[in-house]
Amino acid sequence: MNDKLIDKPVSRRTFLKGTSTSLVIGMYLPMLASKSATAAQPVSSATANAFIKIHANNTVTVLSKHIEFGQGTFTGLATLAAEELDADWSQIRAEHAPADVKLYVNSLFGIQGTGGSTAIASSYLTMRKAGAHAKQWLKQAAAKLWQVPVERLEVNRGIIFDKTTGKKATFGDLVSTAAGMDSPTAEVMLKTPEQFKLIGRDLPKLDTADKSSGNAQYTMDVHLDDMVVATVAHSPKFGGTVASFDATNTLKVKGVIDVKQIATGVAVYATSTFAAIKGRRELKIQWDNSKAERRSSKVLFNDFHQSLASSGKVAGERGQIKDVLSQSENTIELSYEFPYLAHAPMEPLDVVVQHKNGAVTTWFGSQIPTIDQATIAQVFGVKPEKVQINTLLAGGSFGRRTTPDSGLALEAALVTKAFEKPVPVKLVWTREDDIQGGRYRPMAVHKVKATYEDNNILGWQQEVATQSIVANSPFAGMIQNGIDPTSVEGAHNQPYAVPHFQVNLTDMHTGVPVLWWRSVGHTHTGYVVETLIDTLLEKTNADPVDGRVALLAEYPREAQVLVSVKKMAEQAGKPAVGRMRGVAMVKSFGSYVAQIAEVSKGSDGMPKVHRVWCAVDCGVAVNPNVIRAQIEGGIGYGLDAILHGEITLADGGDVNQSNFHNYPVLRINEMPEIEVEIIKSAHAPTGVGEVGVPPIGPAVANAWRRLTGQQITRLPFAKSINT
Repeated sequence: MNDKLIDKPVSRRTFLKGTSTSLVIGMYLPMLASKSATAAQPVSSATANAFIKIHANNTVTVLSKHIEFGQGTFTGLATLAAEELDADWSQIRAEHAPADVKLYVNSLFGIQGTGGSTAIASSYLTMRKAGAHAKQWLKQAAAKLWQVPVERLEVNRGIIFDKTTGKKATFGDLVSTAAGMDSPTAEVMLKTPEQFKLIGRDLPKLDTADKSSGNAQYTMDVHLDDMVVATVAHSPKFGGTVASFDATNTLKVKGVIDVKQIATGVAVYATSTFAAIKGRRELKIQWDNSKAERRSSKVLFNDFHQSLASSGKVAGERGQIKDVLSQSENTIELSYEFPYLAHAPMEPLDVVVQHKNGAVTTWFGSQIPTIDQATIAQVFGVKPEKVQINTLLAGGSFGRRTTPDSGLALEAALVTKAFEKPVPVKLVWTREDDIQGGRYRPMAVHKVKATYEDNNILGWQQEVATQSIVANSPFAGMIQNGIDPTSVEGAHNQPYAVPHFQVNLTDMHTGVPVLWWRSVGHTHTGYVVETLIDTLLEKTNADPVDGRVALLAEYPREAQVLVSVKKMAEQAGKPAVGRMRGVAMVKSFGSYVAQIAEVSKGSDGMPKVHRVWCAVDCGVAVNPNVIRAQIEGGIGYGLDAILHGEITLADGGDVNQSNFHNYPVLRINEMPEIEVEIIKSAHAPTGVGEVGVPPIGPAVANAWRRLTGQQITRLPFAKSINT
């Protein structure tokens, strides 16, 4: 197999077939073998390659090139390596890899970074190969130590043994010998699926124990000698800048050390977080809002609607849509509104930076180390390799830490540089800073018109107005022919067999900073496609599941999850009186997810979601327990967004929401009972972290329409129902 094919996107990757022979992999793997002139002396650990360290205490550390912020990356990547290493799961540990794009590139991005549900998809063969190489390395060490042919040795659950003599050794027993040997670079044999012992099992997550005991370290837990804590006062309007400020009262606050103006606002330095926040409250700042975004959400929505008076750029089309629309008598026309959404992770943003002796050291949950490293280096005028990023666990992200301009790391570097002392500085954002600080899921407006005759869907025209996430960023190259694919994904390529079809995009420009939000464009395109197709099927007297399946003749995996989820719901019996079920299917990040939601009308007039059945096809299920957890979490996250989620701008451009009291998250009493079925698959593994989000909104909306007759086209539900 060609070296360069190892981590290509799933659609271009050849997956290991279930055959009677093992797969031979011969490709480049970064090796970091630690040679030692005193190899005969005991050593505490040895490095097999860039991803695996073997320790004398018989533990194995797997280095994760993807950040762990609750999505199970540590566990998933370690499972892949441990499978081929033939380690016992009890000896496996995981930690973050350092920032080094040459060793730890995400080949789907071209940089080191986490996002787009790519951790397992981009590393499936790489991590398995790392484990296989490490196993061969240990076998060679045992062969050297025992003076026997390596072919006589086998490995099982962390024990290497000689099939002829019965001699045994643990991995730890071989560390001193292996430390003086080169890692093997020859071809290695990977297991067939029938030989898997760990892949496909419900293994316990590696980070659960430390998180449960409080031993897990987050950025807020970092306390260094002489460390200073800083907060930054930002303009309440996006695009506002500092005209002048008075820090007289701030400097009187106990614990406040200094105040500095930086490019993003005014930084307050103190001996504690509390003192920094208290000092910031005392600042008197005059803001220059001459270039600020001052439109309200109402005005912005109106501008978005007005932009759709003329068609945008064609993102996808087939057939003769204009002719069909002009000739058809049966049409449906709908307009949809989607508000800005905040990510609202449990852990607000924070970074620790120290600039000393021409080098920079950082501690934080870095989601894109390559860009963060380059940005910090530029601020301090050093080479990127002089910036050490210690990636820590993060308490969620949902896209928040993937700023293309490295906004958080940039501000932390600016704050530290302005302080002009070689001490560590911890930048802390409060939740109010984060909720009101922008980087939202973009606002979007859709206008759709569909036609049907004789129980057949004939035409579909969809106009989308939204703001590009990647424009004017390092990822701007994603835009082709004026189309940001994240703005129309799931719409311009929706799978239903509608003969006459067109999707157009109008790119809107606002001063509100936007960002990838969990499942990105699918959050609004999936809602529109699945509620409209459901309405059309109802108009054409088709069953909501069977009708979809009939339109998916060329898409068997989409059809399969629909058939499976229907069976799941039917096995639960008919819904109780006063309840209705709705279905939706969305393919995103290479995975296929169908959901059925059972809904009633609550005492407050809002939907009460009682149960959700979900079928997911994400290729090989590396750890089913993690997959189920991510789907369940995605359903809760998506349900919160469609019921309550909304960031609004007041007249003048100030953000109305600030914390969980007015940007509510789903409460435990609102969480439905969820059943997840993972479709057995031999396809390459695909995304899981985001794919549970898109279908839940339209599934609930479709159930609600069938229950009440009300078509919800303006989100959140709370706004449509209560106004």
